[in-house]
Amino acid sequence: MVVAAKKTSQVVAHLAIAFVITYAVTGSMLIGGLALLIEPVINVLLLPFHEKAWSAIRARARGERERYMRIAAEKVSQTALHMIVAFSVMYFATGSLAFGGMAAVLEPICNVILLPIHDHFWEKLALRFGGAARMA
Repeated sequence: MVVAAKKTSQVVAHLAIAFVITYAVTGSMLIGGLALLIEPVINVLLLPFHEKAWSAIRARARGERERYMRIAAEKVSQTALHMIVAFSVMYFATGSLAFGGMAAVLEPICNVILLPIHDHFWEKLALRFGGAARMA
């Protein structure tokens, strides 16, 4: 139950970050709402292809060190994919390269800063529920 709530909360956090950044940059609830819907859909459509490609690349690693280097490269590539999607959505919504660039930089930074805080909160909550279950 806690795992499902955490995953749902992660999705809501991602959506909120996309909305807040877009709204802050454009001042438009409509464009913020569109970004909230469009950006996650594009990411959900593209990420399986990205993961499949990188799975094949990781499978060809010859040693443990090379495997870790490929995992690191995959994470950089995944970040770049998210940045490209954020840029594209904001650019097509506003027609501004500057706004697209701001979204491409701000979204990953906000995710990197806020999502670990989010996860830490849920880990503490899971420990509380786990502890209460053991006590009962």
